[in-house]
Amino acid sequence: MSRRHLGAVLAAVLAAGLITTGGALAAPKQPVVGEPRTENGCARIEKTLPTLSDWPKVDSRVGSSAADERRIKKLLGTMTLAEKVGQMTQPEINAITPDEVRAYGIGSVLNGAGSTPGMDKHAPPEAWLDLADAFWTASTTSRTRVPLIWGTHAVHGSNNVYGTTLFPHNIGLGAAHDPCLVREIGKATAAQLRATGQDLTYAPTLAVPRDDRWGRTYEGYSEDPRITRAYGYEAVKGIQGSDRRRVDVLATAKHFIGDGGTLRGRDQGVNPSSVAEMINTHGQGFYGALAAGAQAVMVSYNSWTNAELGIDEGRLHGSKSAVNDVLKGKLGFDGLVVSDWNGIGQVPGCSNYSCPQAINAGIDVVMVPTDWKAFIANTVAQVEGGQIPLGRIDDAVTRVLRVKLRAGVLDGEKPSARAGAGSAKALQARKVAREAVRESQVLLKNDGGVLPLKSRAKVLVVGKSADSLQNQTGGWTLSWQGTGNTNADFPGGTTVLGGLREALGAANVVFSETGDVDPAGFDAVVAVLGETPYAEGIGDLGRRTLEAAKLYPEDLAVLDKVRGRGAPVVTVYLSGRPLHVNKELNRSDAFVASWLPGTEGGGVADLLVRGRHTYPGFSGQLSYSWPRSACQTVLHPGQEGYDPLFKPGYGLKSWQRTTIGQLDETSPVGGCADDDGGGTATEELELFVGGDVAPHRGYLSSPDNWDGTEIGPDGTAAHSSISVAPADVNGTGDGLKTTWTGTGPGQIYLANPAGGTDLRGYANADAAVVFDVVVHQPPTNRTALGAHCSWPCLAEVDTTKVFTDLPVGQRSTVKIPVSCLVAAGLDAEKVNIPFLVFTDGPFQASFANVRWVPKAAQDPDAKTCAELG
Repeated sequence: MSRRHLGAVLAAVLAAGLITTGGALAAPKQPVVGEPRTENGCARIEKTLPTLSDWPKVDSRVGSSAADERRIKKLLGTMTLAEKVGQMTQPEINAITPDEVRAYGIGSVLNGAGSTPGMDKHAPPEAWLDLADAFWTASTTSRTRVPLIWGTHAVHGSNNVYGTTLFPHNIGLGAAHDPCLVREIGKATAAQLRATGQDLTYAPTLAVPRDDRWGRTYEGYSEDPRITRAYGYEAVKGIQGSDRRRVDVLATAKHFIGDGGTLRGRDQGVNPSSVAEMINTHGQGFYGALAAGAQAVMVSYNSWTNAELGIDEGRLHGSKSAVNDVLKGKLGFDGLVVSDWNGIGQVPGCSNYSCPQAINAGIDVVMVPTDWKAFIANTVAQVEGGQIPLGRIDDAVTRVLRVKLRAGVLDGEKPSARAGAGSAKALQARKVAREAVRESQVLLKNDGGVLPLKSRAKVLVVGKSADSLQNQTGGWTLSWQGTGNTNADFPGGTTVLGGLREALGAANVVFSETGDVDPAGFDAVVAVLGETPYAEGIGDLGRRTLEAAKLYPEDLAVLDKVRGRGAPVVTVYLSGRPLHVNKELNRSDAFVASWLPGTEGGGVADLLVRGRHTYPGFSGQLSYSWPRSACQTVLHPGQEGYDPLFKPGYGLKSWQRTTIGQLDETSPVGGCADDDGGGTATEELELFVGGDVAPHRGYLSSPDNWDGTEIGPDGTAAHSSISVAPADVNGTGDGLKTTWTGTGPGQIYLANPAGGTDLRGYANADAAVVFDVVVHQPPTNRTALGAHCSWPCLAEVDTTKVFTDLPVGQRSTVKIPVSCLVAAGLDAEKVNIPFLVFTDGPFQASFANVRWVPKAAQDPDAKTCAELG
């Protein structure tokens, strides 16, 4: 070795801290992460990432000058304690008025998913700007004159605003393997938000999903942290811009930390990762985002606990170690830390409006949608009483002001006067959206070279999702779960069916949703199938497997109608996660993983049809492992026994010819191996028998108060859409007569306020939810019986027909198998609401003698799951 090379090696060893010139071992240096290496002008997806021995110091590309910090300190010094707490408070736009913003010195507001100005789903951009101006003007005429910021969940474009172009969800962008595309989408999203006056988006999500049963899998770019790190950098840079002192729209890196690694994919569950796994897997996206200068970080709902490893951080909203010591300390983050929606209420000993533990842990801005007045009063009292140090409040407000200064908010104009305000062009980002769709499609199968179709092929299009922009756009679209939408809610949007009509000519495309047209005489059948919309909690599969045919049996029925009848079948599968689709693959000649492509369905047609827009064809590659069997819920490289059907990186090009043989269609009879435990219950679980049975209590909830109003000792409670009063069912006053007025949704439920209880023993004992009921007025709208496993984990079954079939005015006993709720997604290990009835139309019934009864599902008069929706 030359002297020159030897010197370089010694220098490297010394830098690594492996030896010292003094002969003693040096303390290992903290790793440092900065801006990434680039490729094509954007962050490079590295072939490997170094294994970090500790949390790294992240060098942010955005910083402050000494003059900035002096200005912030001076402004902080002019504020009263109440005004400081006001800056830390974030109410929901429909729970606060501009006058209240002014009176309380509120620092920020948010609109929840599906929340719009005046609760008008079709509110035009002008209405958004008008409300933004009203809030801004109120804040700048408060005593401190500090402008507020408005946060929103723009997770695949400005997905709350009617008429806006929406991009593929993150799982699709991961399949594109294109960080530059992510930057362009970030820029386009920022322009959309400027057009309607919002300052901050709660994006990007940097989860690294480990269990595909998680209902937020599609919010993660990839199971591969290499992709997440590069994308995190570019997403933030796209949203915030390239300036190193002043940023554009504010990005939020979320959710810190480990939301994608919870056991069994439970939303808001327990992540048992080791510290090394947290650092090297779940932390990677944050290193990229913080290096790009992300100005906000949202704390995750999940807990971080592993007794065997001595880890007991509990709910991360209350973890000083995670938020203050790691995020702010070791990583060096100097922006603001925001809670998730009512996240502080999940910390033991806290409520939605009172949590000194969360403030002391390092949370700077508290998302307290409705109970914000109580939060301000309680937090001020807790500072004055010594539970929260004033220095912690000053640190939080310093961070809020720092971020507002960097965002130009402190010196800015009202939202309607800013560059890009009201821009209709910005809301219509169709070109980049269509490109994103094309890059995200993954061709899994193309037997016989069925694709691409000839430019004038005659095609039969089938399937529930062919003409459904609701199914194309998925969750977090105009509503929280993405449900309740029709094609009319997406002006300018294009379905896959519409794209095929454009590509092939309307005369060459015949549509039959249920596949009741004979395929003979067509050149191909295109079946557009897959998942229906869901978001956090509701989308968890819980105890269910990944088998698509069980989740969506109607899809298999359509394929069975058209396969083998003279025309090759091309399946376009819309989904928010990889699913076990062996049965669907076997019935398809070609199969495309389309993910959730957004409003530009024409991008899918561009690849299905030869010669569309001179696009080269399929280029997408999986960023997740694709399961071979229904119970491969946890599936990633490095895992013992790793054996996917398709590995990450798999994806055929349009010209590739491969043959996939017949796949195993074995279907698990029950759940998967991790579903056992809980013993077998032998005694009834009484919930309401002549009155509440402790620890359960009765509640009503509705839009008046979704957090729940406890039914009083006199058996009464009332909201505008639902009320309850005592009734005689088996005896005097032993029932709850519940009246739904039909003016809105409402539910009655029995809950354990202390939290979830392990009721797996009842599922194992073939139990049923049993109750006596007198129907006074049958329901007119869908009516569901449900149970919750700590919101948003829940399950419900359609009991409309159950109630309409009962004799009016007579006592009846209803038995609903617990297994039906488990099949619908109930996690029986943590049931906190074992009985709930919901409807949004007129209905009146009296409920009594409510309990879970072992073996009652075997009774001849028990309902079957097939009888329930």
